[in-house]
Amino acid sequence: MIRHGLTDEQWELVSPHIAPRKARTGRPPKDPRLMLDGILWVLATGAPWRDLPERFGSFKTVHGYFSRWRSAGVFAEIIEALQVKLDAQGKIDWELWCVDGAVVRASRAAAGADKKVLPSTRTNPKITRWAAREAGLDRNSIWSLTVREIR
Repeated sequence: MIRHGLTDEQWELVSPHIAPRKARTGRPPKDPRLMLDGILWVLATGAPWRDLPERFGSFKTVHGYFSRWRSAGVFAEIIEALQVKLDAQGKIDWELWCVDGAVVRASRAAAGADKKVLPSTRTNPKITRWAAREAGLDRNSIWSLTVREIR
């Protein structure tokens, strides 16, 4: 079994939802299982499409399949079918919801970058030395630097 690839049992569950592609050129279409394995490799590793191993074929071809299947709703259909099957087996707890924070991208503003807001419309109050002192904060480099207005 190839790492990050589908087993035969998994492919049997997924394959009915992937319509066979008819070639529009003289070349035969790629194997949909190989294309799905390539897509899963990129999604599992987080690597750029250009770093896709050669065993899956051209990264442009695999990305093309990914884009078409995503637009056609193939992945949503597969997820829904798997949820129905697992729910029938009693393996889904609908009371439990989890979000994997490893794949949630933060905005630039979350890292301290300026937001795209005019200075005249900002609502955050400026920090002053007396406010920090009243809040019981010791003098340190962090609040001393935030007091000054950066132009």
